[in-house]
Amino acid sequence: MKIRLFTALSLMLPVASLAQPAPAPAPMTPAAMEAAIKSAQTSGDNAWMLVSCALVLLMTGPGLALFYGGLVRKKNVLGTMMQSFILMAWGTLMWAVVGYSLAFAEGSPFLGDLRYLFLEGVGTAPHPDYGATVPHLTYMAFQLMFAIITPALISGAFAERMKFSAMMLFTTLWSLLIYYPMAHMVWGKGGFLNAFLGGKIPTLDFAGGTVVHITSGVSALVCALYMGKRLGYPNEQMRPHSLVLSFIGACLLWVGWFGFNAGSAVGAGGLATSAFVATHFGAAGATMGWLLAEWLMHGKPSVLGGISGAVAGLVVITPASGFVKPMPAIIMGLIGGIVCCLMVMKVKSMFGYDDSLDAFGVHGVGGTLGAMLTGVFATNQVNDALKDAQGKLLPLGLVDGNGGQIMNQLIGCTIAWGLAIVGTLIILKICDMTLGLRVSPEDESQGLDLSQHGEEGYNFEA
Repeated sequence: MKIRLFTALSLMLPVASLAQPAPAPAPMTPAAMEAAIKSAQTSGDNAWMLVSCALVLLMTGPGLALFYGGLVRKKNVLGTMMQSFILMAWGTLMWAVVGYSLAFAEGSPFLGDLRYLFLEGVGTAPHPDYGATVPHLTYMAFQLMFAIITPALISGAFAERMKFSAMMLFTTLWSLLIYYPMAHMVWGKGGFLNAFLGGKIPTLDFAGGTVVHITSGVSALVCALYMGKRLGYPNEQMRPHSLVLSFIGACLLWVGWFGFNAGSAVGAGGLATSAFVATHFGAAGATMGWLLAEWLMHGKPSVLGGISGAVAGLVVITPASGFVKPMPAIIMGLIGGIVCCLMVMKVKSMFGYDDSLDAFGVHGVGGTLGAMLTGVFATNQVNDALKDAQGKLLPLGLVDGNGGQIMNQLIGCTIAWGLAIVGTLIILKICDMTLGLRVSPEDESQGLDLSQHGEEGYNFEA
C-alpha cells in the first residue's frame, strides 16, 4: 500500500511542477527589438533575392535555350541551345574575376575600378548603396544572372551560322566592352546615367531596358547585317522545328521575369509587389496587342505570335516595372506588342536583313520603346522611397510633372545604341580577323549540331 501511494505521489509531482506558472520573459529593450526586426527583414529580403537569382538563371536555361532552340531547324537545335548554356558557365567565371568590379565598383562615370577583382571584399555584409538589407554577395549573384542572359539574347540574330569558337570570343569581348560599362553607367554608384547614386544624367532603368535589351537587341541587328543572310534566305522556308519547345521556353521566360523585375527591388517589400504586378500586366497587354495585330494582318492569331508578344511585353515593361502603376503597364504592353509585331512582320521583310530569331525586333525595339515610355508613365506614387543621392524625392515622369525625363531617357537610349553599334562592329571585326565568324557553307548546310559539336539533337535516320 505504501509503495502504491509513493508511486502515485511521484507521478503527480511532475504534473504539479508543470502546473506552476512560468516566469514572465524579460521585456525586450528597444535596441533588442530593433535588432530583431532588422534581422527578420534581412532574412526575408535575402530569401526573396536568392529566389530571384534562381528565377533569372531559369530564364537562360532552360527558358531562352528552349525558346530559341525550338525556333531553329532540327540540325541546329543543340548548337543554339549550347550558346545559351555555355554562358551560364563562362559568364559566371568572367563576372567573378573582373566583371562585377568593372560594373559595380566605384570608379569613373563610365566604368568601375578593380577593387572587387576576384570578388575581393564582396562578402556577407550588406553594401549600403546596393542593398542595405541583403548580403553584398547576394546582390553580386543577382546581377551575375543579368550578365549571363544579356549576351545570350544576341545569339538569336546569328543563329545557325556563327562558329562556336567565334561566339565564345564575341561574347567575351562584348561583355567587357559593352555590357559591363553600360551596367556601371546605369546602375553603378557614380555611373553617368544613374538616377539615384550620383549620375550626371538621371536615366530611369529599373531592371534593364537600356542595360540588357537595347544593348543586346541593337548588337543583334549589327551582327545580322555584318554576317549576312543564312544560305537560302529568304527563298527557302526556314520554319521553326518545334513550336512546342518554344512555347515551353516562353512560359518559363514569363515566370522567370518576375525575378528579373521584382527582384530588382532588392527587397521583399511593396516595391517588389508593384514591379511584379506591372511585369505580369505588361506581358498580358503585349500578348493581346501582338495577336490582335497579327489577326488583322493575316486572318489568324498564331501561337508563335502569342509567345513573341508575351516576350515583347516583358521587354517593354522591364525598364518601367518599378516606376509605373498597373494600368499604364497594360498600355505600355499593348503598344509594345503592336509595334514589335509590325517590326518583325513588316519592317524586317521591307529591309531584308536576316535577324534569325528576331532579337532586334523584340529586344532592341521593345527595349527602346519601353525606356522612352518609362519617361512618360513613371510616378513617385508607386514608391515614395525612391530618392536621389541627396535624399530628394525625384519627379520621375510626365505624370509627376517632369517633362525633362523624356530627354534623359532619350540620352540614355542614344548612349546605349551608340555603344552597341560601335562596340559590336569593332568586336565582330576582331573575331572575323582572328577566328573567322561564319561556318563554312558545307558546315552550315550540315548544321551546327554536327559541324560544331559532333552530335545530333535529332536522329534523322530514325
